[in-house]
Amino acid sequence: MLPYVKPYALRAILAVTLCIPIGALDAVIAMSLKPYTDLVMVEKSVQAVWYIPFIIILFSVFQGALIYLATYLNAWVGEKMTRDLKFDLYSKLLSFDSSYFDKTYSGDVIFNFNTQVDTASSQLLVKIKLMVSRIFSSISLVAVLIYNSWQLSLIAMTVLGCAFVPMAKIRSKIQGTMSKVVKGSAVLVTEYNESYAGNKTIAAYNLQDHQKSKFWNILNTVAKVKIKLSQKTAWLSPIMHVIIAIGIGISIAYGSYLIVSDKITSGNFVSFLTALIMLYNPVKNFGNNVKEFQLSLFAVEQVLDSLKLTSSIKDPKKPIAFKDFKSEIVFENVTFEYTPGKPVLKDFNLTIKKGETIALVGNSGGGKSTIANLLPRFYDITAGAINVDEIDIRNYSIKELRDNIATVFQDNFLFSGTIKENIILGNPGAKEAEIKKAVKMAYLENFIKTLKNGLNTEIGERGVLLSGGQKQRIAIARAFLKDAPILILDEATSALDNKSEAIVQKAIENLMRNKTVLVIAHRLSTIQNATKIAVIEAGQLIEFGNHKELMAIQDGKYRSLYEMQFKRNE
Repeated sequence: MLPYVKPYALRAILAVTLCIPIGALDAVIAMSLKPYTDLVMVEKSVQAVWYIPFIIILFSVFQGALIYLATYLNAWVGEKMTRDLKFDLYSKLLSFDSSYFDKTYSGDVIFNFNTQVDTASSQLLVKIKLMVSRIFSSISLVAVLIYNSWQLSLIAMTVLGCAFVPMAKIRSKIQGTMSKVVKGSAVLVTEYNESYAGNKTIAAYNLQDHQKSKFWNILNTVAKVKIKLSQKTAWLSPIMHVIIAIGIGISIAYGSYLIVSDKITSGNFVSFLTALIMLYNPVKNFGNNVKEFQLSLFAVEQVLDSLKLTSSIKDPKKPIAFKDFKSEIVFENVTFEYTPGKPVLKDFNLTIKKGETIALVGNSGGGKSTIANLLPRFYDITAGAINVDEIDIRNYSIKELRDNIATVFQDNFLFSGTIKENIILGNPGAKEAEIKKAVKMAYLENFIKTLKNGLNTEIGERGVLLSGGQKQRIAIARAFLKDAPILILDEATSALDNKSEAIVQKAIENLMRNKTVLVIAHRLSTIQNATKIAVIEAGQLIEFGNHKELMAIQDGKYRSLYEMQFKRNE
């Protein structure tokens, strides 16, 4: 965590340093009780110690001011550290490839990259502040003990040492349980996310009781684990209470003997006993803080583990510049596996010349979307090569490669904000004239005119206030602004009704002009004019040609698919 403390080192050091006098001042009350007891309670002389109450009040006010300052500095440093950590973790999250998100639940991401950071930085600093304060409080109180009676101090220190013995192995015993608590909490977050995103499905299928039952089971599991964690740590405080009580009992018994034998004064004993109780009290309650402190340390480990994660898709050490697409894209003997040993593509070959529109068709699960995902390196191939202008795409920087590719998905993600904010993601520096042209070419003009705030209309989280066709046209306008030479259309109209599809198809035709296009089509009628059609089955190219050529193949796969779809439409 040191790199995150360094920028704020002065304030962090000051916050910790202030804990030294805060802790040390605890001894003032105990020390002042010796002269007060001897002079007032024994010798009945009030005049000699009239100033002691004022000293106690003065030191307490000073200690309170230091506590405020240390708490503020601690919070300031903690929040700055939390901010920096969250930003670095978010940056790390954005660097991950698609396979990471395929395998990781949303709850794990939110919990490990956000919630744990608060525990790891702010909460840990609070615990460190408390620990430093108590260490120096203990040192000053031990000094008072020794000053008043070295014999009683030996007893007190022996008992204190025995009290800390049970804590030595607590971490190893609760490590596994803490991990289960963290995982259970992440599962709860995932359940909230799914209930939010799937609210219509839950309502449509009357799944409220099913979801409540599922959520109850998760809550019950988490509760059991947390109870188990408490079971493994709750015994510390009772044991501490017993050990401390024994220490105080022995000290009183032996102290009484020392007073009677005139080896210490009554003031020595009262001062000693006060210091002893002040020293023992935090220790008695230490067991209650062990769980929280260990969870903070565990959170630090989790955060650092997250920071160590790296994407499997990386830039080359010396990337080749890719500023413009010149000639062709070649898939050469490409093999790809999501799961080892289960290839989705096998020795796949395909050439796409500049300016061509190549359509990928075939049954679901054949590998069409995988081909589209491999070109911008959302995933890296298992074997073979994908070359753009005779250079393996792994030799280009990821940013420059993706700058030259625009993608319109079947379900395009829209961010919370306005329509305009979502469109200019394609080119944040676009001028108003360019934005208007993109809106016009995407057939959004008429829709925008119906809105009170026009392009500045808020669309809700994930564009919830828009229809499917409107979302697609915003995504198309975004792709227009990007103006990349290579365009991927991944079933961009398959989820739309006929009317919406007709409008979106016109927008897509505008978008495809002067582009090299790789299109995945669900409705074969939309790709009859493609330069070439590639028929994909079980990860392999089985037919290749234009619509007329493929329809001429007797018992051909494309012809079969087309006729089946045509009959279904009829």
